Amino acid sequence: MLLLNTKDLIDKCKSGDRKAQQMLYQRLNAPMMGVCIRYMKSVEDAEDVLLEGFYKVFINLKGFNYENENAFFGWVKRIMVNEALMKLRKNKDIQILAINEDLDKEIDVSPLSEMQTADLLKLIRSIPVGYRTVFNLYEVEGYSHQEISEKLGVSVGTSKSQLFKAKKLLKDMLNSKDQEYGS
Repeated sequence: MLLLNTKDLIDKCKSGDRKAQQMLYQRLNAPMMGVCIRYMKSVEDAEDVLLEGFYKVFINLKGFNYENENAFFGWVKRIMVNEALMKLRKNKDIQILAINEDLDKEIDVSPLSEMQTADLLKLIRSIPVGYRTVFNLYEVEGYSHQEISEKLGVSVGTSKSQLFKAKKLLKDMLNSKDQEYGS
């Protein structure tokens, strides 16, 4: 099969073409695995989420109206994020803590932007799952606190608290890394 554009590939997938489904999976596998791994603690869990997510993509593809590649990519990404959140909820991995901080303080995590992607991912994956989930949804995916509260079934204040604590923890971890290396 020739290299198809995304719209043609989707059309072939909608008609049940298995080779087209395989090509679409191969095209989106790596970036969607990146999405899944940000939420899950282990690679195995991320792979499970990825496979469940692609299953839902292919099941729901007939109802998807293609506008452009970015819209399609966003649609698939939302499915992956929702699958990750469902797995975290199902396994009762999301432990949201109560608000007890003054949330109006802004935490400077600018050193994060200077880190290598792999090191940054490793650091983010090491924080507690509740913090990591809200951090990813807010900072990476661009969801508002209102949207996060609806997705996770928590209050807006709890979402803000989790983000605050995630940033504080990441900053403390970065500061301790700097001290370890004498920078």
